[in-house]
Order: sequence, then C-alpha cells, then structure tokens
Amino acid sequence: MYKIAITTGDIKGIGAEITKKALDFLRLDKKDVLIIGQKIDDKYDTVELDDSNNGEFCYRSLEVAVNFAKEGKIGSIVTAPVSKFALLEAGYNYSGQTEILQELFNKKAEMLFIADDFRVMLLTRHLALRDVKIDAKAMEDKILRLNKFLIDYCKIKNPKIALCALNPHAGENGMLGDEEIKVMLPTVCKLQGVGIDITEPKSADALFASVGKKYLNGEKLHYDAIVACYHDQGLCPVKALAFDKTVNTSIGLDVIRTSPSCGTAYDIAGKGIANPSSMVEAIKLAYKLNKTL
Repeated sequence: MYKIAITTGDIKGIGAEITKKALDFLRLDKKDVLIIGQKIDDKYDTVELDDSNNGEFCYRSLEVAVNFAKEGKIGSIVTAPVSKFALLEAGYNYSGQTEILQELFNKKAEMLFIADDFRVMLLTRHLALRDVKIDAKAMEDKILRLNKFLIDYCKIKNPKIALCALNPHAGENGMLGDEEIKVMLPTVCKLQGVGIDITEPKSADALFASVGKKYLNGEKLHYDAIVACYHDQGLCPVKALAFDKTVNTSIGLDVIRTSPSCGTAYDIAGKGIANPSSMVEAIKLAYKLNKTL
C-alpha cells in the first residue's frame, strides 16, 4: 500500500511545481508515494493521464485516486489545486474538489481547515452568502462527524468545540437575526445531551480574536476545533493567521484527503517561484492522519 497518493492538479497551474518542491524537501520513501496526473520526476511511481483537456484531466485524477483508495492501495489522498472553471468547461459542474470526492466515495464529507492545533470546520461551503442557511439536522450531523474525527484521528479524548453564531453579535437576542435562537441553540442542547462538549453560538469576531491571539503567542488553545457557519467566516481568520500552514482536510470519506490552501496561481505558473509551504504541510498532515501508519 502507498501511504499517500498525490494528484498534481490543474495542468496550467502550480500543482506539479509545488508537489515536486514539497517532495524534494520532505524526501519521502519511494514506496510510500504515488503520483497521479503529471510525471514530476523519475523517483516516484506515477499514473500519467492524458492532458489534452485540462478539466477532464483534473476530474480523472480524482477518479483514479478514489479507485485506488477503494481498492485499499492507498492510505490517504493529497490534492493539488484545480480550476473550477476548467472542470465546468469539461462538463463537470462542481463547486470544488470536495464535492467531487464526496460523490465518488458516496460519503458525506466535511471541510476542516487545520493549522497545527487550530482547526476550523465549515457548516456550509461554496455558496453565495445570500444562500447560506443553517439546517438543524445538517448541523448536528456535521458536528458529530467532527467530534468523531477529533477522537479517532487526533486522539483527543474529550474534544472541546466552539460554535460561531451566524449573525453579528450572535443575533443580539433576535434583533440582528433569530437563527441562533430558533435553530442553533436547540441543536447545541441536543448535542450536549449526547455528550458533545460544544459552546452556545458565539460572536465570530470575538471568538477568533481570542483564539487567534493565543495561536500567535504559541499558547494552548481553548478549543480543539471551531465550527464556522459559512466559507469566509472561517477561512478569512484561519488564512490570515496561518496561510502557509493551513491545510484543507476532507473528513468523513473512506480515507483522509488533504489539500494546500493555495489556488492554481495561473499568474506565476511556470516561473518556478511558487511557495510549496502549504503543500508540504498537506503532505505531512496526510501522513500524520494515515491510519495505516
């Protein structure tokens, strides 16, 4: 079994470059790594794919990785960035790689962003802000999956989870929105009733200010994970505080999937100047969370 499979991502982007740089830095054993997509050097086994259509190449890379995982040939997946537009042009209408992997595995996946012990999970993902809705059952299921991940993979016996409110100032007792009162608080009570250590909805700005200060000072964080209601509520603070260390992690699939926090970076592709730091962290985390080790 290969410990990890790495897809090289968008042909026109920096995926192949940061993959090679990261592997050169990490010096992993050949037997532990499988490259899917473009051949980056002769050291690692590679499944080379037809690159005549960028979007098809990106989708097919994920499909091959998932098939290897289902066959028990790989322990985790690391994905380099792809262009959603390239996928769409090839006929694949997905809002991201997470959604593709979710469908291919036929499992519910959650987006969890990890930088050291700073972990942020999203309740909703790639949606227009006007479409963000907090559904009680979905919220419950997602937080239960997060709690299980923290116990099973992070080896945290009794995880402490903080919940961001949807509205400013946690809704100000309904003055700025009532989702906290009508949807979030009842769900929190239900989760607490089955033993989940989760806070009531907290004002996101104050929560991240407190956690961020401790993270920057290298202090132990109050919480093992934070749950954000929507994309930018969670991603703006975690990337501002730890962009080069942040790893996009898909939990709930048959294997752990990680991905760097950077995008395709078409503007610098081919110039040899792409920073591989986040890809290094993604590969390291895929190793760390690999249950075959």
